[in-house]
Amino acid sequence: MMASLAPPSNPSRNLVTNPRTKAPFQIAKTHPISDLLLPFRSIHTQLKLSTGTTSEKRLTTAQAVSERVEEGTTMAQGGENVKLLGAWASPFVIRTRIALNLKGVDYEFLEEVFGVKSELLLESNPVYKKIPVLIHDGKPVCESMIIVQYIDEVWATKAPAILPADPYDRALHRFWAYYVDDKLFPSVSAISRAQTEEAKAEAMEQVFAGLKLLEEAFQKCSKGKGFFGGDTIGYVDIALGCILAWLKATENMTGIKFFDEAKTPLLAQWVERFCANDAVRGVMPETDKMVEFAKMLQAKFKAAASAK
Repeated sequence: MMASLAPPSNPSRNLVTNPRTKAPFQIAKTHPISDLLLPFRSIHTQLKLSTGTTSEKRLTTAQAVSERVEEGTTMAQGGENVKLLGAWASPFVIRTRIALNLKGVDYEFLEEVFGVKSELLLESNPVYKKIPVLIHDGKPVCESMIIVQYIDEVWATKAPAILPADPYDRALHRFWAYYVDDKLFPSVSAISRAQTEEAKAEAMEQVFAGLKLLEEAFQKCSKGKGFFGGDTIGYVDIALGCILAWLKATENMTGIKFFDEAKTPLLAQWVERFCANDAVRGVMPETDKMVEFAKMLQAKFKAAASAK
């Protein structure tokens, strides 16, 4: 049953525990809705979703923005003020949350409301007007993989390192992270947008081809260890891992297995390790919820196509 989009009378913020440090950080609570996941490149532009257990808070005035910045400020270790603007289902937001969790950085998660770009978002990212935006001591940092690198550099003394120390290895990891964004994401997105079986089959073929290349990349980057980053989750792990909830939802809906142990055994095992990691578990959306969003998304695409 779809929940109402009307804001509750008493929005609130709850304290949640950082999975690594066990210290509390604040999350802005928003109202549960069942709305549409827009595919990857557009999801963090257009979708402002809430979690399934929260109450909604709309921010449309300068006063509300000021209250949002000041209310319940959480200070990270060292007295730093860290906030993240995002939506729970956005794979790009998931990237930044995993990176913060890996580093044990306490932060305040400010949930954007569906259909509304808050003034804080527009002020923080006036060029692209997209989530995620990391606000560190009042200074905004935009674009998910740029934010991940920023987190790795600012909290460099906190283990683990997200990017490897060796210059060649760093370049290699950046290359494959770029490949995920440039080639794999558009192919996965095309599956949801496909209006014919032929188009869907072509998109799936491209996804399988991309995963085969990433299987080979894993062998080279991991150097025989459990993650692209070696012993711990690294840059490519974060770039690729954020899409897993959507891929699992697609598997559920189509019956096609993307991570086949016969075809990509290394990646199939990696998926299990990645999703079981403490830094990932609390921010990875459940498959059933993603399936619900995907079905609505397909209905929206069909309705838009019929209206043309």
